[in-house]
Amino acid sequence: MARLSVMRWHKPIVTPTLSALAVLGCVILAVMGHYLSFLFFSLFTMLVLGMPIAISLAGSCLLFVLISGQVPDIVVAHRMINGIDSFPLLAIPFFIFAGSLMNNAGITERIFNFAKALMGWMRGGLGHVNVGASIVFSGMSGAAVADAGGLGMIEVKAMKDAGYDEEFAVGITAASSTIGPIIPPSLPMVIYGVMASASVGQLFAAGLLPGLLMGVMLMVMIFFIARRRGYQRDTTFSLRVLGHTFGRAVLSLMTPVIIVGGIITGAFTPTEAAVAAVFYALFLGVVVYRTLTWRKLIKVSMETIETTAVILFIVAAASIFAWILTSNQVTQHVIALMGPFSDSKVVVLMMTNLVLIIVGCFMETIAAITILVPVLLPLAVAVGVDPVHFGVIMVLNLMIGLLTPPVGMVLYVLSRVSNVSFERCMRGTIPFLIPLVLCLLLVTFVPAISMWLPTLVYR
Repeated sequence: MARLSVMRWHKPIVTPTLSALAVLGCVILAVMGHYLSFLFFSLFTMLVLGMPIAISLAGSCLLFVLISGQVPDIVVAHRMINGIDSFPLLAIPFFIFAGSLMNNAGITERIFNFAKALMGWMRGGLGHVNVGASIVFSGMSGAAVADAGGLGMIEVKAMKDAGYDEEFAVGITAASSTIGPIIPPSLPMVIYGVMASASVGQLFAAGLLPGLLMGVMLMVMIFFIARRRGYQRDTTFSLRVLGHTFGRAVLSLMTPVIIVGGIITGAFTPTEAAVAAVFYALFLGVVVYRTLTWRKLIKVSMETIETTAVILFIVAAASIFAWILTSNQVTQHVIALMGPFSDSKVVVLMMTNLVLIIVGCFMETIAAITILVPVLLPLAVAVGVDPVHFGVIMVLNLMIGLLTPPVGMVLYVLSRVSNVSFERCMRGTIPFLIPLVLCLLLVTFVPAISMWLPTLVYR
C-alpha cells in the first residue's frame, strides 16, 4: 500500500514575508480576544508554513485553550484520548493490513488477468478492465492510494504495452482508483461514521450502488474516447481463458464477498469483517499461493503500523478541534450567516458540494472529514438530509479532490509508480472528472441511489 504523506513536514507554500504577516495576524487576533478567529487563522498559518496536518490541528487547539483560558490545558490530552477510544476505529489497521497483504501476495495480478479475460474484448478493452479490476479490488482495500499503488503499476504498464496513450492510461487508472473508498470496505466511511456517530454498516451499504454507478459512468466515457481515438479490442472473448483466469482468481474474488456479504447479512460487524479479511489474506498468501515470505510480512506490518499511527493521530487531533467548534456553537453561527438559504435543501447541498470540492483540492481526505463533519453535518441534517446519505456525498466529493492539484495524492502516487510527470497525469485525468462529477450530482439529488440498500437491510 502506498504510504500516506499527511505526516511529512512540507516546505512552506508562502514567502517568508507572508508567513511573518500570518503569524502577526494570529498575535493580533489573540490580543483582541477574537479566539475563534484565532483558532482558524492559526490552523491556516501552520498549514501554509508546511506543518503536518495533525500537528497543525493539535497545535492550534492547544494555543486556543491556553490563550482563551476557557478550560484547563489537560483537556487537550483528555479529548485526544477520547477521540480515538472507539471500537469502530479498530477496523482501520485491519483493513489497511488486509489491503497490503493482498498487494504483496500477488492477488492483484490475478484479479487483473480475470478482468482482462472478462472485459478485454470490448472497444478500448484495457480501459474497461482497469475499471472492473478496481471495482473488485475496492472490496478489499478501502483506500484509493492502495488501489493506485497496487493495481496502478500493473494497469498502466499493460495499457502502455498495448499501445494506449500514456496520459489515457494514467488518467483512467487514477479515476477508477477513487471507487475504492466508495464501495465497502472504506476507511473514510469508518472515520465519518465515528465523527458523525453514524452506523458504519449502513454507510458501507450506502456506498455500494454509488460505487458501481461510478464504474458504469467511467466505462461510458472510455467507450466514447476509444471510438474517437480508434482504440480497438485488446483480445477476443474465450470461455477457456475466462475459465482459467477465474479458476486462478476465484479465491481472491471471494474476499469482497466475505467482507461485504458478511456485513450486509449481519454475520459480523465492519470491525470483525476487517479481522476476517486479514486472516483470509494471510491464508491465501501463506497457505494457498505461498507468495508471502517473512520479509514481506514484516514489511507490510511496519507499513500498516506507520499508516495507522498517522490516521489515528489526525483523528485524535481533529477530535479536539471538533469539540471546540461544538462547544462554541460554530454550526449555529454558520446557519445564521446563511440566512434565508439555510431552509433550502438544494442550496445547502450545492454549497456543501462546492465547499468539499474546494477543500478536497487542498486537504487530505481523512483530515477534511474530521474537520468538516462537525460543521457541515448539522447544517445538512437541519434541512432534512440523512447522515448516512451525507456521508456518501462527503466521501465522493473528497475522492474527486484526490484527482485535483495541488494535493492530488492519487496523482502523485501514480506519477511515482508509472514514471509519468505529475502534469501529464493531471491532463490525462481531466476527461474522467466529467463522469465523476455527474455521478456526484446524481448521488446528491437522488438519495435513493445511496439509501435504497441501507433502508432495505437495516431499516
